[in-house]
Amino acid sequence: MVGNEAWLSQVRQWIERDYPNLASTNYHVTSADTIDYNCVAWAAEDTQRWWWPDPMKESYWPVNVPRDETLLAFIKAFETLGYVICETPDLEENYQKIAIYMLNGQPTHVAR
Repeated sequence: MVGNEAWLSQVRQWIERDYPNLASTNYHVTSADTIDYNCVAWAAEDTQRWWWPDPMKESYWPVNVPRDETLLAFIKAFETLGYVICETPDLEENYQKIAIYMLNGQPTHVAR
């Protein structure tokens, strides 16, 4: 589809503008962006709501996990789903891993 290719080209330009290091990698755009859920929710396999530890509780965040924008809070959130800290980032058969991206000490993105 020509329309789809044009859309994908625009998305890649937008992504690479904000994340320039991706341009030299073999990344793939797997779906269109949405306001229904964010990357944290996607990594948690929840496409029904937005995940974020906002103090106003406007977004979903697991019960009994601090609503802090910290690595520890994100780790604890994913521990509620059964995730554990990995020894290596290497691909392992039968294991699903997530990556929590940080900037200046705060989580900015989560991927699985």
